[in-house]
Amino acid sequence: MLSPFHQSDAPAQIAAPFGFTGPCLRHARDEEIFGEGETADHVYQVISGAVRTCRSLRDGRRQIDQFHFAGDYFGIEAGDVHRVSAEAMTDATVRMVRRSALSQLAAQRPEVARALFRLTVEGLQRSQDHVLMLGRKSARERVVSLLIDLANRTGADGELDVPMSRQDMADYLGVTIETVSRTLTQLQVDGVIAIPTTRHIVLRDSAALRRFAA
Repeated sequence: MLSPFHQSDAPAQIAAPFGFTGPCLRHARDEEIFGEGETADHVYQVISGAVRTCRSLRDGRRQIDQFHFAGDYFGIEAGDVHRVSAEAMTDATVRMVRRSALSQLAAQRPEVARALFRLTVEGLQRSQDHVLMLGRKSARERVVSLLIDLANRTGADGELDVPMSRQDMADYLGVTIETVSRTLTQLQVDGVIAIPTTRHIVLRDSAALRRFAA
C-alpha cells in the first residue's frame, strides 16, 4: 500500500527534477504505480528501491521494457496515455512531477527543454539496445549483458545486489525462467560469477563476462 513520503526524507543525492519538489510516495513491492492505458499526467523519478515498466499480452505473458533505479526517470510519454505499466520491484519511493508543469517550464527555460530531450533520447537508446539484444543475442549473451548493465548502472564494484526476481529477468530477456537459472548456474560452474544468495551475485571475472556478452 502506498504511503506519503515527506520531501525532507528524500536522500540528498537524488535531486528534485528540474527544481520541482513534487510529492513522494512509498510503494510496496509488486504494487502498481500506474497502469498501461492510463492518462499520463505525471513524470516519475525513483528516489529509492527499483521499478519495472512492462506490457502484458492478452494471453497473460509479460514483457518487461526497462528496469529503473534510484535517480532514474520514467513515465515520459510522447502521447497522452501510458504505453506501459509501472510496478515497484522492491519497496520503493517515487517522486511525482506534473507533466503540465514540466511542459510549461520547458517552454520558458531552454535548459529544461534540453534536459527533457536528453532523457527522451537516452530512453530511446536503451530501447534500441534492448531490441538488438532480443533479436540477435543468445540466451547466455542476454543474461551476461544484463549483469554487466546492472553493474554499470548501479555502480557495483564486482558485487551485485539484484533487486529483480529470476522471473523478472526472464521477462526482460525474452527467455524462460528455467533458461535464466540454468545460464546463471553454468556461469557459476565456469567460475566467472558466484551466487552466494538468490539476490546477490559476485562478478568474479568481468573480462570474461564482457567477452561472453559481445
